[in-house]
Amino acid sequence: MHALSVLNREFAARGFHRKPTGRLLAQLAVLVAMSLAGTAAFALAPGWPAKCAGLLVMALANLGITTHTHSSSHNATSPRLWVNKALTFFGYGICFGTSSTWWWNKHIAVHHPTPNVIGLDDDVDLLPWFALTEEEFHSGGPLRRWYYRHQWLVLPLAVGLTAVNMVWSSWRFLLAALRDPRRRSALHWIDLGVLLAHLALWIALPLLWFSAGQVLGFYLLRGALLGYVVFATSAPAHFPAEARFLASEGHRDRGEYRRRSDYVLLQTVTTVNFRTGALGRFLCCGADHQLEHHLFPGISHVHYPRMSPVLRAFCEENGYPYRTLGWGEGVWKSLQVFRRPKPVEPALEAVRLRARAEEVPVLEG
Repeated sequence: MHALSVLNREFAARGFHRKPTGRLLAQLAVLVAMSLAGTAAFALAPGWPAKCAGLLVMALANLGITTHTHSSSHNATSPRLWVNKALTFFGYGICFGTSSTWWWNKHIAVHHPTPNVIGLDDDVDLLPWFALTEEEFHSGGPLRRWYYRHQWLVLPLAVGLTAVNMVWSSWRFLLAALRDPRRRSALHWIDLGVLLAHLALWIALPLLWFSAGQVLGFYLLRGALLGYVVFATSAPAHFPAEARFLASEGHRDRGEYRRRSDYVLLQTVTTVNFRTGALGRFLCCGADHQLEHHLFPGISHVHYPRMSPVLRAFCEENGYPYRTLGWGEGVWKSLQVFRRPKPVEPALEAVRLRARAEEVPVLEG
């Protein structure tokens, strides 16, 4: 951890801790304008070619809004905490109807401390619908095992329902928190107000001009497209075979697992980057630099490309993996996990020890 602190101080000296809020807000404004323009083109343009072009622009812009909001949820957009929270409520709540307090719990409190740790990271627990580990794949009775052998056939439908499932899960989390006096806070009430505003903007208001079927159909179509583009950016970070699954080693508490583990090894063993072009970098907002993000989540994503060679050199010097896949390669390898689930490493340190025994660089292939 000390070496990582030294590296963090070097990043601070290079100005990477500075948050270029104006530039980031301008980027978000462009993404929102693109999304609204694509939506308007789909609703108003004559002919399906124009409507499909509008859907494409809308889907890509919505991807950018989610990844930009992801940065804000880590307080990486502004030095002011309230600005980051407001942007998170706007991006996830107003735009997509997802609870922000649910996201802060699911992603920041649960996923980041223990990525890909089976039993601790909810992002890799897709049971009973999908088995991602070899043990899950071979579990259950004959019918369940038969389904898991063919689970990849229903994956396209499931990915399209990802956004709907996230909305549903986030509502359940929020309502449970509001019912519990020990859990609820002002943020939960704000969250509820934001979600109600989302429904007013995206359901009630359009009903003034369009039929209920048209409004609901577009809402579901928008969510399905969002599910596909989000999978294309989130899955390549943790699903490919290069991103290992780890056993919890008997730890039920994420804090204890993190305290007893080599933090840098944990993050680099379970995470990979993927390469994009200029448009991809604009839309991914740092999601393509997952290693930089997982180790320094509070740094704005605009700095990640310049941080990358420094972090790579650090990892190579200290025996940590630093893997980068092509974007298409990362998506393909993520899909392959649903046909050939991954093994679970019994212990984090065992990954390093086995690599040393084989006299090859740690997880370099």
